[in-house]
Amino acid sequence: MATPAPRLAPGTYKFTVKSIEQAVALIREKLGPSARVLSVRAVVPTGLKKLFSSPKLEVIAQCDAPSAESLAASRTPLLAVSSALALPTDSAPAARSRLAPFPSSLGLAGLLRRSGITETALTRLQAGVNWAELSTLPLHRALAETSRLLRSHAEARPSRAPLSRAAFLGAPGVGRTTALCKWLAQEVFRRARLGHVVSVEFDRPNPLGPLPVFAEAMGVPLAHFPCGTEAAVPNGFVYFDLPGLSPCRPADNAPLAAFLDRERINERVLVLNAAYDRASLRDAYSAGRDLGATHLVFTHLDEVPQWGKLWDYLFDESIEPLFLGTGPSLTGDCEEDVPGAIVRRTLPDES
Repeated sequence: MATPAPRLAPGTYKFTVKSIEQAVALIREKLGPSARVLSVRAVVPTGLKKLFSSPKLEVIAQCDAPSAESLAASRTPLLAVSSALALPTDSAPAARSRLAPFPSSLGLAGLLRRSGITETALTRLQAGVNWAELSTLPLHRALAETSRLLRSHAEARPSRAPLSRAAFLGAPGVGRTTALCKWLAQEVFRRARLGHVVSVEFDRPNPLGPLPVFAEAMGVPLAHFPCGTEAAVPNGFVYFDLPGLSPCRPADNAPLAAFLDRERINERVLVLNAAYDRASLRDAYSAGRDLGATHLVFTHLDEVPQWGKLWDYLFDESIEPLFLGTGPSLTGDCEEDVPGAIVRRTLPDES
């Protein structure tokens, strides 16, 4: 039988971990059940590490000399902290976060509303010929069938060729350049593709943020318009980082539209901040559609507790979901199975 690891002496200790779950396991192993958590804070990487690392947690815990009273008193705070500060795990590609079960007395429609699905998406489901049959099934089966239906609705669009010459569009502050960096990482690391990026700035400023350093780290050339905009290598990609669009003033987007048409950029990726309210999302989405958006990216999903409102945008067959940004890392936190990820975060767990 393996010998348990020796525990640390009584005192105050600092641990840097990836999740609350890891912190709880580590504290119990190193300090024992009498440990108390004093503080928890996020630690964001700086410098070049910010490009490749996700934020971590700094946990300060204290362990006093054991006694019967302290053992009983300290067991609850550690469990309470682990429950209250549990973080979403969607930043890991294979993670699966589920909502807490809802009362079965709500019925199927009530459960879907409580899980964040909008009335628009619910109406689409209820208009299906099999809704009456779904409503009579046991809830666990009805939810499984609803999951399948939502995915089939969201995927009912002609498949497109992989991106090769695309502009990334979005209002200021939505994470447009970060989304471009995430996509570059997928192209270079996962698909071993080559290409370059063109930064465009004409009638309005276009802050580059981490793009120059990140592109250099990836080995992806970054050019500044005016420059050649055709692929520099056979079958290579060319991606364009454009100034922010205006969601509420369509006339302000005329230079963007003229540039896209003049340079024959037919692939246009609209980036939306999923943490925005529904009215702001609709305005930005309408502006992107007016600019001929062909693909869709949602960012800041780590800040959104319910993803049900996103279904409304997945039903638009003219715009293909590209990926979800589920965290700040520039080389990860990128979920390409968009319908599957939203299903996992939309439907409650009745298993």
